[in-house]
Amino acid sequence: MPEEIRYALIYFSLALLCYSIGVWSERVAKTLKLWHLLFFWLGLITDTLGTEYVARLVGGFQFSFHTVTGMLGLLLMAVHTIWATVIVVKKDEKWLHTFHKFSLFVWLIWLIPYFTGFFVGLNR
Repeated sequence: MPEEIRYALIYFSLALLCYSIGVWSERVAKTLKLWHLLFFWLGLITDTLGTEYVARLVGGFQFSFHTVTGMLGLLLMAVHTIWATVIVVKKDEKWLHTFHKFSLFVWLIWLIPYFTGFFVGLNR
């Protein structure tokens, strides 16, 4: 197995772990807290690193369902994390208590490329 794939798998797995902890703990708490934000950022950073390793391995981005959903998931994850940061900094009470609905939506969209990448990898 190429080294890039090993690193990508590690980073994508860490992204799943971190992002899931952030999203589900926020959902259970029903309020957005600073430590949730930390896990969102860790998830975003590790997903970006995993994506970079895969891009290096395949020589750039190739147009496919997985790539399109992956870029959409990464973009949504970035918007989600930046928006959560703004909400926490501004201490917007309304959004602090309703943001978990958006978080779950982004997490579900993000799972599509995670699992399609996993199954594509298994088929190789």
